[in-house]
Amino acid sequence: MNAQPARALMTIGDVLGLLRPDFPDITISKIRFLESEGLIEPERSPSGYRKFGAADVERLRFVLTAQRDHYMPLRVIRQHLEARDRGEAVPPLGARRGAGGPEPAQRRPRTLVAADTTADEPAVRLTRRQLLDGAGIDEDLLARLEEYGLVRRTGTHYLGEALTVARAAAALGEFGFEVRHLRVVKAAADRQVGLIEQMVAPQLRRRGPDAHERAAETAREIAALSVRLHAALVSTGLRESLDP
Repeated sequence: MNAQPARALMTIGDVLGLLRPDFPDITISKIRFLESEGLIEPERSPSGYRKFGAADVERLRFVLTAQRDHYMPLRVIRQHLEARDRGEAVPPLGARRGAGGPEPAQRRPRTLVAADTTADEPAVRLTRRQLLDGAGIDEDLLARLEEYGLVRRTGTHYLGEALTVARAAAALGEFGFEVRHLRVVKAAADRQVGLIEQMVAPQLRRRGPDAHERAAETAREIAALSVRLHAALVSTGLRESLDP
């Protein structure tokens, strides 16, 4: 990276503040992990602190967008960035590259697996009132969601995923779904989580400062692909049963 004026350089905390409005799940450990993967190369101060320039922030935005919106694994993102660094013409994210290219982008759910909780940055936490107001539900619906295990408290608070679950349950209720009908969805999600945990278990057993972050990244990528597969299978099943 070319030398930049000191006033143009930012700390990792500054970068976190710039990215968090668009990527609420970003953490300091996530940024460090992407650096360890060679996707960004921030400068280092004489005392060893990371110093980021505008180009580093732009690369981080590209990586995070590619993961969230286009389901791209890090290997593919790295190839894309390397080609761009070489000055090659690179198709925009989501563009097809022939028969084997990626499909048009779809918005990836904000949270697919448990939020990345680290010592650096805690997960989003909500009070009961914040959850009720944010989801637009009443105490009775929240009590039933808790009864069936779809929403759980962590201590005295709820994690951000509870808001997504509550909003979805309320919306499905308008189509006639009751909370008890959602048990099958919860059971399927639990089985999926168990399968993903089996897949990443070997990575968790490895020693190294980034072992947990690498396992979490793998789990997120598997989860994104699993959700995509599930959506395709549901769409196919509905087409076969409803189309004349």
